[in-house]
Amino acid sequence: MNSNVRRARYRSVAVNALAIGVALWSAAPAAHAQESVEQFYRGKKLNLIIGSSAGGGYDVYARLIAKYFAKHLPGAPQVIVSNMAGAGSNVAAAYLASSAPKDGTYMAALYMGAVVEPLFYGKKRSTHNPAEFNYIGNANTDHDVCAIKSSAPVKTMADTLKTELVIGASAPGGATFDFPAFEKELLGAKLKIVSGYPGSREVNLALEKGEVEGICGQSWGGVAALYEPMIKSGAIRLIAQESNTGHPALNALKVPLMREFAQTDFQRKVLEIFYEQTSFSRPYAVAKEVPADRVAALRKAFMNTMNDPELAADARQMQLDIEATSGEELQRKLKVLYAAPDDIVAAIRKVYATN
Repeated sequence: MNSNVRRARYRSVAVNALAIGVALWSAAPAAHAQESVEQFYRGKKLNLIIGSSAGGGYDVYARLIAKYFAKHLPGAPQVIVSNMAGAGSNVAAAYLASSAPKDGTYMAALYMGAVVEPLFYGKKRSTHNPAEFNYIGNANTDHDVCAIKSSAPVKTMADTLKTELVIGASAPGGATFDFPAFEKELLGAKLKIVSGYPGSREVNLALEKGEVEGICGQSWGGVAALYEPMIKSGAIRLIAQESNTGHPALNALKVPLMREFAQTDFQRKVLEIFYEQTSFSRPYAVAKEVPADRVAALRKAFMNTMNDPELAADARQMQLDIEATSGEELQRKLKVLYAAPDDIVAAIRKVYATN
């Protein structure tokens, strides 16, 4: 065989090998793109990270959702629940954004305070930006309250404008800290905040032991579940609602809204923007990089879970309010909130700058 023929054959083999390689390379992403959500999740684990300690309100809601979530998600993955408390759930948020896989197998239950931190605190973290997460849904619209022991030196919220009240709290970023801190600075309430408890469960234990005299920024559902007999007996008093509309049961009891203690119209407007965050009190999120079809499937599964009759029955037995918001609506609410007037945002940030 002459050299020209050999070279021609070598060229033909090389071209064919290159063609096969290109074909295989091109087919790989195509095959991945054709993988359905059901195929992806089948046999996998969906990790639900709770950004608070075990036993608190966030933990209770998240574990209830985890109980039914798999049957509504294509592929029915095993749902694994774990707690990652710290820094007002920013430890969990940082893990979701920086370390966890970005394929839709990790979802986090975050404090609402962590979601609005860049807006209200003006604080940007190098590890994550909560405004960039894909939000899957919100479990409940909270109507937070301030609850105190009957032995406290005050009897009403108005009394705290003159007399000191010792409040237990978690870290900044959690409602049990942020709400009383905000009311202290904006309204002049004499609230002494003892912070550092891992979560609302530990604050409530401190309240029961007499270490503190009250707790604010806790959902009415959680307070009712824990203290219904004590509320009826008068051992626990509800002195204010920390929301814009109030809960029907609390409105019937004539528990005042916190904005009723505003001294100016501007203060009232600031309170209304601040309390808007209670409309997404228990948000669930995944990383921004999660593929759109998986985000859509997770959002649909979330709402189907929240509408599950079995979950509703469990929630009634546990005395938990369910008022779910879809991921799409939650994303819209956040966009509107982040577009709040500059003077209102500046006033909120000024309050936080002192804490």
